Amino acid sequence: MAEIVITEFVDDATIQNLSQDYQVHFDPTLVDQQQNLPSLLQDCRALIVRNRTQVTSELLKSGPNIKVIGRLGVGLDNIDTEACQKQGIEVCPAIGANSISVAEYSITAMLMLLKRGIFNVTERVIAGEWPRTELMGLEAAGRNFGLIGYGAISREVATRANSLGMQVMAFDPFINHSDPIWGIAKQATLDEIITTNDVISCHVPLNNATYHVIDETAIARMRTGTIVINASRGGVVDEKAIIAGLKSKKLGGAALDVFEYEPLDQKSGAEFHEVPNLLITPHVAWATEEADIKTGAVTVANVRRVLGCGRKK
Repeated sequence: MAEIVITEFVDDATIQNLSQDYQVHFDPTLVDQQQNLPSLLQDCRALIVRNRTQVTSELLKSGPNIKVIGRLGVGLDNIDTEACQKQGIEVCPAIGANSISVAEYSITAMLMLLKRGIFNVTERVIAGEWPRTELMGLEAAGRNFGLIGYGAISREVATRANSLGMQVMAFDPFINHSDPIWGIAKQATLDEIITTNDVISCHVPLNNATYHVIDETAIARMRTGTIVINASRGGVVDEKAIIAGLKSKKLGGAALDVFEYEPLDQKSGAEFHEVPNLLITPHVAWATEEADIKTGAVTVANVRRVLGCGRKK
């Protein structure tokens, strides 16, 4: 039986590295056949997952020898961390591996929304249209950029927003006011983030404190024309409130890479049909070749650190 079970897709280098010293069972279809997981975990010492595999307390009972869970990403809402702690399992997210990729996604989404569709008219221009008068956009420079959360990803976003001439502020109650990492971002309250910014980007884990942190009430208090970006976890923003805010033109735009229930199906997806100034993507803000390689490398290092030498050799 395998020492390491991997349930979702990962780069080849990660598999090759671990297979040198450990018996590895890699099956990216397991995430959609999770009923088959318990039988594979009896001798498992390390479980490696992304965000869709549900690591519940019940599942962990099937793996009494598990020592580490490698998370190919940073969010932990699909992992029962309390149950892991009780079972003596170390949970290791790939912190920092995708920070640049997500930051670039957030800035790109903001710029596309500020430019108001100028990059979506290729076919119209080729066909002979010349819709210049309807494509008046906005500049990023001089605008206020608010960050909810100021972890590694947010700090990369702040650097890029600042380089565009934006005034950056952030809310994070877990970082001391005197901490030097504040740097270019002014420390702000959540209320200040909501009410004084032209762009608001969320970069927080999903928990009771962050669930629907942007909801109907928050949107009502925003500046008219505010852009909202969520590339953190589904549920941090109230999707129905975002849709209503866009349709009423209270919001100037929104980019959603994550959703409360993923993947969207035909019914849930229909709610977003013909909503103006909306960009939606399938949980891919992190997805660059560079981030994928770094995520695998960080996860390999975490698993090797905990397991030590494998039994294969």
